[in-house]
Amino acid sequence: MAAKLTTINHRSDIVGLKYVYPVISRRMGGLSIGINFNTNNACNWRCIYCQVPDLKIGAAPDLDFKLLEDELRFFLDDVLNGDFYERFQVDEDKRVIKDIAIAGNGEPTSLKEFARAVELIGKIATEAGVFPHSNYVLITNGSLVHQTKVQAGLKILRSYGGEVWFKLDSATEEGRALINNSGQSCKASVENLLLSARLCMTKLQTCLFDYDKQGLTDKERLAYLDLLRSIKKSGCNLQHVMLYTIARPSLQPEAVQLAPLSVETLNAFANEIRLLGFDVTVSV
Repeated sequence: MAAKLTTINHRSDIVGLKYVYPVISRRMGGLSIGINFNTNNACNWRCIYCQVPDLKIGAAPDLDFKLLEDELRFFLDDVLNGDFYERFQVDEDKRVIKDIAIAGNGEPTSLKEFARAVELIGKIATEAGVFPHSNYVLITNGSLVHQTKVQAGLKILRSYGGEVWFKLDSATEEGRALINNSGQSCKASVENLLLSARLCMTKLQTCLFDYDKQGLTDKERLAYLDLLRSIKKSGCNLQHVMLYTIARPSLQPEAVQLAPLSVETLNAFANEIRLLGFDVTVSV
């Protein structure tokens, strides 16, 4: 019997495949099929809450498209026609494919042939009958949206009814440097966010946590709300904000300084955001 698949088990090698892995998503409430382009554990950011082991700075390696196709077809058949749910003891109410998510162990849009990969996944999932009933999601830090290859991928994602989950953990330069170790300015990130929203349905996802026993500071909270106000004034069609906190241990050096925020803190902040006219979901 395989290990029970739960919301806290996100190992990318759990089914023995290189690119495809299952996750029971706490945000989606069912099976999320992850696609990992960054098999080298390389990312252009280093978020201090990241659970990727041996994380390094870099880009996704070249993709073996034939292997990705074989793995995804095999895995979808196992879920739809095999005994996958029984082998991994998935709870009955979670036995539904909620989405296929391009995510994994680094920034997926750093893949050289990103648009081709987005198209291949969409084609296979459609042929298997997974799309359009399930969602097609790109989880990204958004740092490369200004690149032509990424924009081409977002247009393909939109053609399959997909959506972008765009990371924005802080609206201050100090917060971005601390949390994401990103050299990209907040201004540049917002420009990419607005561009993403024009190209494809985009949702903002924000990880909030207690760093060094400071909680959610007024500086961070007010800066985030001000940023959302400016986004609303810009006419951007961004409608949805997803707030969540850490649920699994970080594998970064700062791990001992991190703790989850309380559901009360998250919900209070969510209510402030709703007053600005956004839909908000909270995951703990």
